[in-house]
Amino acid sequence: MRQTIAALFLAGTLSAGAQTLTMAVGAPVTSLDAHFHQLSPNNAVASMLFDRLVNTDAQARNVPGLAESWTAIAPDIWEFRLRRGVRFHNGQEFTAEDVAFTIARVPNVPNSPSSFAGFVRPITRVEIVDPHTIRFSTNGPYPLLPQDLSNIYILDSTTHAQATTEQFNAGPMAVGTGPFRLIRHANGDRIELERNAEYWGTAPAFARVNYRMITNDSARAAALLAGDVDVIDQVPTADLARLRTDSRVALAETVGLRVIYLSFDHSRDDATPFVTDNDGRPIARNPLKDVRVRRALSMAIDRAAITSRVMEGSATPSGQFLPPGIFSHVPDIAAPAFDAEGARRLLAEAGFPQGFRITLHGPNDRYPNDGRIIQAIGQMWTRIGVRTAIDAQTWTTFVARAGRAEFSAFLIGWGSNPEGSHPLRNLIACQSRERGWGNSNRGRYCNEALDQGLVRALQTLDDADRERQLMALQRQAFEDVAIVPLHIQTNIWAARRGFEVTPRADELSLAQSVRPAAAR
Repeated sequence: MRQTIAALFLAGTLSAGAQTLTMAVGAPVTSLDAHFHQLSPNNAVASMLFDRLVNTDAQARNVPGLAESWTAIAPDIWEFRLRRGVRFHNGQEFTAEDVAFTIARVPNVPNSPSSFAGFVRPITRVEIVDPHTIRFSTNGPYPLLPQDLSNIYILDSTTHAQATTEQFNAGPMAVGTGPFRLIRHANGDRIELERNAEYWGTAPAFARVNYRMITNDSARAAALLAGDVDVIDQVPTADLARLRTDSRVALAETVGLRVIYLSFDHSRDDATPFVTDNDGRPIARNPLKDVRVRRALSMAIDRAAITSRVMEGSATPSGQFLPPGIFSHVPDIAAPAFDAEGARRLLAEAGFPQGFRITLHGPNDRYPNDGRIIQAIGQMWTRIGVRTAIDAQTWTTFVARAGRAEFSAFLIGWGSNPEGSHPLRNLIACQSRERGWGNSNRGRYCNEALDQGLVRALQTLDDADRERQLMALQRQAFEDVAIVPLHIQTNIWAARRGFEVTPRADELSLAQSVRPAAAR
C-alpha cells in the first residue's frame, strides 16, 4: 500500500510541475530566421516555432505536415493539398500564398552562411490552384521534391513580406504555425516558449519551455544532476557509464544521421595557408590537392581508437555519409583501416618523404568531444611525419572562417536527410548558386563529372535505379577522398526522473519530443 501511495504522490507531483520544461542543449542557436543558416540547432528551434509542408518523424521518415498529401500528377509536376484551418501565431490564416512566398524567399536570404536554396532550386514554376492546393513544376522529373521540402519552414506572406533576419532574431518576426510561440530570445543563452493553444497537431505536453544553451559539457551534465534542467542533449561521453547506473536519470539514444568528417582545401593549387615545409616555409604547391596525400592522412587516423576511447563507444567508425539501413548507404564502403606505414609510403610517393607541417582547425563547443578528436588526429598525423598543430575555436568563430575557406584542413559535421543525394549536393557538389548546390562545401571540392551524374540521379524516378546511381557517386567521391568521414554519431539525451524523451535520428532536440514519464 505504501508503495502505491508513493507512486501516486510522485505522479501527482510531476503532473503539477509538468507545466514547464527546462532543456539544456550543447550547441548554440545562431538564428531564429528559419531560412538563414542550415544548421541542426537552428532547425530544432524552427521545428518548434514553424512547420513544413512535409514533416519528419523520429526515424526521419516523411509524414504530413502543413500538406495533408502530395502526388506527382506528372513526371515534372507535384501537387500538394494543404491543411485547412491552420493559423499563424498572430492569427493570420495559412494558405497556398504563404507557400509560394516561402519558396521565393528561401534563395534570397542575404548573407546566408549555409543556404537552403538547393532544396527549392529544382522548382521552376509555382501554381496556386486554390487557397489549399499548390503545384510545383520542376526542371525535369524530380522524385525527391517532398523530401527536399521537409527542410523548408513555411512563413506568412503578409507578416514576413519585408522581414529581415535581424527582426527574426529580435523576436517580433519569429511567428509560425508551430506547436510553440516565442516569448523571449536571449541570444546564445536561452529561448523561452509557450504552448500554441491553437496548434493544428498534437498538443505538446508542456505549457512553457525554457530552452537553454549550455555548451560546456560538465556544466550541462551538472545542471541535470542538480535538477536545474530536466533534459540535456549531447550527453558528455565521459559521464555515460555513470549516468547509465544512476536511478535519477534515464537515457534515450539512437544511431543518428550525423557524420563527423574532415575537409581539406581543394580550392588552391598553389600554397595553402596552414601548410608549410618542416622549416616553416610555405610550400609552392598545395599538398592537399594530391589524392595520395589526402588518402595518407585518412589512413593515418585510427577511427576505432577515436570511437572507443574519445567517444566512449557513442559513435560508429565510418567511411561514408550514412549508417546501414538508410537509403543509398553503400555496403562495400567500410571505414578505412588504420595503416601508418601505408600512409608514410603514400606521402613519399607524393613527394613528401619527410612530411610537412599543417594546422588542423575545428570547433571546441559544437560536437561531442570535437576538441579532443582533433587533438587525437593531430597526434596520429604527427606520427607519420605530418607535424600537426591544433587550433580549436568557438563554433561561431570557426564556422564563419570555414565558410570563407580560410583553412587548409578542418573538422566539421553534417546531419543528413535519410538519402545520399542530400550530403552529395551540399558537401561534395561544386558550389553553384544556379543549382543551389555546394552550400556547405567549405573545402571547395569540385568534380563536374560527379555533378553531372548527380543531375541524372536526381531525375531518376525509379527508386532502385536512383539508389544504384547515388551509391556509385558516393564511391566516386570517397575514392577521390573528397572528404574524410570519421564516424557516425549516436544521438543521446538524458532526462531526470519523471521525464521521457523520444530520441530522434536527425538529432533535433525538440520540446515536443519530451513528455512526463508514466508512473511505475
